[in-house]
Amino acid sequence: MNISHENIDDVNAVITVDLGPEDYTPQVDKAIKEQAKKAKLPGFRPGMVPVSHIRRTYGKAILFDEINRVVSDKINEYIGEQKLEILGQPLPKEDDKNDYNWDFNDQFSFQYEIGLAPQFTIPFTEKSTFTEYEIKADEETLASRIKNLRRSYGKMTNPDVSEDGDVLYGELQQVDAKGEAVAGGIVNTASVRTDLVDDKKIKKQLIGLKKDDEVVVDIKKAFKAESDIARVLGITEEEVAGLDPATVKLTVKNVNRLEEADLNEALYDKLFGEGTVKTEEAFREKVREEVEGMLEQNATQKLQNDLYTAGMDAVDAAFPEEFLKRWLKATNPNIKADELEEGFPDFLRNLKWTIIENRIITKNGLEVKYEEVLALAKERIEAQIKLYGQGQEVNEQQLSQYAVQLLGDKEQANRLFDEVKAKKVFDYLKGLVKLEKKEIAYDKFLELK
Repeated sequence: MNISHENIDDVNAVITVDLGPEDYTPQVDKAIKEQAKKAKLPGFRPGMVPVSHIRRTYGKAILFDEINRVVSDKINEYIGEQKLEILGQPLPKEDDKNDYNWDFNDQFSFQYEIGLAPQFTIPFTEKSTFTEYEIKADEETLASRIKNLRRSYGKMTNPDVSEDGDVLYGELQQVDAKGEAVAGGIVNTASVRTDLVDDKKIKKQLIGLKKDDEVVVDIKKAFKAESDIARVLGITEEEVAGLDPATVKLTVKNVNRLEEADLNEALYDKLFGEGTVKTEEAFREKVREEVEGMLEQNATQKLQNDLYTAGMDAVDAAFPEEFLKRWLKATNPNIKADELEEGFPDFLRNLKWTIIENRIITKNGLEVKYEEVLALAKERIEAQIKLYGQGQEVNEQQLSQYAVQLLGDKEQANRLFDEVKAKKVFDYLKGLVKLEKKEIAYDKFLELK
């Protein structure tokens, strides 16, 4: 057997595999004998079918399969030995038109196209400088969080007249431009949260209403989110797009208001444990710490995005685009040509960053261990149980069992593996580049690109 490759250009190459009977006959003979042992054919006892009969009947099919297996194995070995950084998988050369007799003594020569990863320098050094933000809660964000906490422990009342922030419970009926009910139109009873209304003019219409009051509004102007419109009208989000007319009459049945809890030790004890916080000043500071703790994730995401953008901008590399499109089509036969073209730029961007990550991993001897992926799986499962488990407690052994089951799903396992790999690369880069720490108010942070 002879196997070699020839570079067409920097990112395309062809692998040629030449093999004769001595390279495939042992595998073919073994496969035929195994088939004879398992075959169940009329006129023969199970396991007693003559090898010669199997060779005459199924020989060419077995030969074809075994040669493909031998060639595939040898190509993979060769790629590893030559340390070729390929993209996708080898594909049979399109103009390889050799015809063979498949008679057990043919000389075969196969050619496969491969795409090569472009060569470039990892775009991060000790001199690379990035900003690491420490986000401080601005007064508006702090006030919003305090309000939400007070509302969470507040009480529901039913005032006579509605104010901004109240919930109007009533009947909604689809009407025409004259305010008349649309025949066969939508009728639904639901709660309308005034704090979710985007249109200022419509929000003003919903303030000052009493029980049995009626008001006609354009529901599509009132809410930007189709999910809010669908919930209020009791229809699907798909039906929202075709809603015509979009005017509805709201007849108020009740006004609901969530009164905020008083700022006192009773509230502080519920939130932070008995005796932990005793004054409003200490309460505000505790909430500030909580908010800024949550904002750390925003700062981390910003740094990750900045590293990603810098890396992508610094690497100007050509890719074997035609090969990759052919490979994508081969592995996704149902994909349409326009879908392939539309999604290809995003595919190339993701591929470029994956190559950067993989080279950082390889060059620096980083390793993603199974134990790390398992730990992340357990973390995700535990979070789900806390969110939806309604107080359910799971011991460490059960958690491990659930995690192993999750990793049995190849797609889930790959996703978690990629998460661990991405974190390893991020942690490495944080230790490599120069980080300039900077405090910034949350409202100003939101203005950053």
